[in-house]
Amino acid sequence: MLKRAPEALVPEASANERLGLREKLSYGVADMGFNFYWANIATFLLIFYTDTFGITAAQAATLLASIKLINAFTDPLIGAAADRTNTRFGKFRPYLVWMSIPLGAAAVLTYTTPDLDADGRLIWAYGSYLAMMVCYTCVNIPYNALSGVMSSDPQERSTINGLRFIFAFGGSTLVTAATPAMVTWLGAGNEARGWQLTMLAWSVAASLMFLVTFFNTRERVAPPSGQKSDVLRDVRDLAANRPWVVLFVLALVIMVTITLRTTTSAYYFKYVVERPDLMASFVPTYMVFAAIGAACTPLLTRFVDKKLLMMILMSATALLSSAFFLIPPERIDLMFVLQAGLGLVLGPKSPLAFSMYADTADYNEWTTGRRATAMTFAAATFSQKLGTAVAVSVIGAVFTSLGYVPNAAQTTGSQAGIVWLMSFVPAAFALLAVLVMFFYNLDARLLARIQLDLTARKAAP
Repeated sequence: MLKRAPEALVPEASANERLGLREKLSYGVADMGFNFYWANIATFLLIFYTDTFGITAAQAATLLASIKLINAFTDPLIGAAADRTNTRFGKFRPYLVWMSIPLGAAAVLTYTTPDLDADGRLIWAYGSYLAMMVCYTCVNIPYNALSGVMSSDPQERSTINGLRFIFAFGGSTLVTAATPAMVTWLGAGNEARGWQLTMLAWSVAASLMFLVTFFNTRERVAPPSGQKSDVLRDVRDLAANRPWVVLFVLALVIMVTITLRTTTSAYYFKYVVERPDLMASFVPTYMVFAAIGAACTPLLTRFVDKKLLMMILMSATALLSSAFFLIPPERIDLMFVLQAGLGLVLGPKSPLAFSMYADTADYNEWTTGRRATAMTFAAATFSQKLGTAVAVSVIGAVFTSLGYVPNAAQTTGSQAGIVWLMSFVPAAFALLAVLVMFFYNLDARLLARIQLDLTARKAAP
């Protein structure tokens, strides 16, 4: 039975306490809910728009990129609002309750095909997708920030985020494996209706998971007493925070890398391999092995510095992505082997990055005397959405230039473009991520010093 946390914040002295398994698991389960939305967007929304909703690839790519860009600029606003929220339940947890139903409703509308003319459908697509992404941000930004205030211990944060992304990849696995079958079953011959009802089912499930997190987590790390509200100061502090700036660029580059392959996969199996049924197992294969990689993150960070670990992971990503170019369409077994390998090396990336964001929030407080946890995570999410917009724009531009025609046999040039988007293009961005990490300057020794200094400051009379 779920129990409500009796306090929003506990004394700062307990911020370093070890968290119970129940609280860690309860925090993680919400990310499964988020991926009921995110995995659908990343894997199926573009092909839904082109092959079911009935807009062109160029229109869909422009739509997805422009809404991501607009929504990216709402992230810091929502982060600033969350940092300034004060309730008996804390700063961040209440958003899991307040915004879950609006998010679900907007998602169902996004996957609804209205009986309108071409212009009307395009307007509907813009409005519904923007509403969904803004509502998603209103829940996701506070949720991300919550991981930074449940504990101030860097290793505990790695554990929290490691467990979180097991749930995240599990949710993505479930969505990518089950969604095509759900659309067919629920639609009963009406694909548009199938998409609508499928998203309704995912939305209800996600809302229940958000409630589990709300009732079973606590916020322990508070801003310094007497800190005055100043949004512009928060932004200036982040701009001067070198490790955060590095992570901002890193998030953009990695999101381009992942989105290119994930979004292109549906087209690859439909038009190159000519086995669209394999999508039901191809993306889940990645997710399963990514969950295994995420589960290993706390162990890896005990022996390898976070910066070096990230560089190793992205180097391996570039190598495995490039190898995909060499696989002939009939060697499905090799496709799945490489997909599993990519899951293993990219799985630790997400928990590693989110624990590093929390570390940069500590660094910001150490250098400036101010803490803006939600703003730190919001600006990072801003970067990820920019990366998604870049990736979708690249895909749309390639498809348009090569003459992509939905639901038809593709030209040799179009097929080649799809293969490049699955291999060398994401590999190039992965290598760029390695280069970016050379500039990250937070190592384990400095983090330990920061925690000691912050603890001493708060203990001082």
